[in-house]
Amino acid sequence: MPDIDRPRAWLLTVDGAPQSYVDLDDPTHLEFEYARRIGHVIDSAADAGAPLDVLHLGGGAFTLPRYTAATRPGSRQDVVEADAALLDLVRERLPVARDAGIEVHAADARAWLEAAPEDSADVLVADVFGGSRVPAHLTSVEYARAAARVLRDEGLYIANLADGAPFTFLGTQLATLGVAFEELAVIAEPAVLRGRRFGNAVLVAAHTPFDTSTIGRRCAADAFPARVEYGGTLRGLTGDARPVRDADAVASPEPPGGAFGIG
Repeated sequence: MPDIDRPRAWLLTVDGAPQSYVDLDDPTHLEFEYARRIGHVIDSAADAGAPLDVLHLGGGAFTLPRYTAATRPGSRQDVVEADAALLDLVRERLPVARDAGIEVHAADARAWLEAAPEDSADVLVADVFGGSRVPAHLTSVEYARAAARVLRDEGLYIANLADGAPFTFLGTQLATLGVAFEELAVIAEPAVLRGRRFGNAVLVAAHTPFDTSTIGRRCAADAFPARVEYGGTLRGLTGDARPVRDADAVASPEPPGGAFGIG
């Protein structure tokens, strides 16, 4: 669907749920707040403008790959998307420049991740939804260890999740990723963190400490400010949650009616 306020901007929806927003004239414009937060984390991954090796699990309309290509020329990016029909649509209607350094693959995210070379990515972005839910096979300890294997020592894992109080899913994801990563943080709006509403939470994981201060300042300055929770402040979100393995993993919760819908 076109955006009447921006001449070459488009909103992609899947089954009525907004999935991606792309401005072909300005790929640095990130319309969705969760995408802006992921962008802030990517910005912190290296010196400004330095190229990165990035693996994107979940393609949508390639919003974040386009952003990274524009802000970090020379980056090498792989985009893995299971929906081949969606890829065909995006290639036709919202094409990416051939020299952008973006390779697109029609494949299952978990299968691609497990086959990817060790220590091959500076950043791994997981934004995979089956409809409006994160698939179960992308929520387990086995999956987390596969992600940790692919990331370099100072790499960043960034996942877009959605949950609400009592944060059963988010808590188990923190516990699960904590098996494979030493450093964790959650970025979300205060209303979501206080349990007042269901919403997006960006989970960041790493082998080594990362710049939560800069990320926090940038998220706080957004039109819809978000907080960065890390260290001891995560205990309230994790609670008594335990890591989940493939045999017990479940998809993320179904959003309540209207949580992410459009009019």
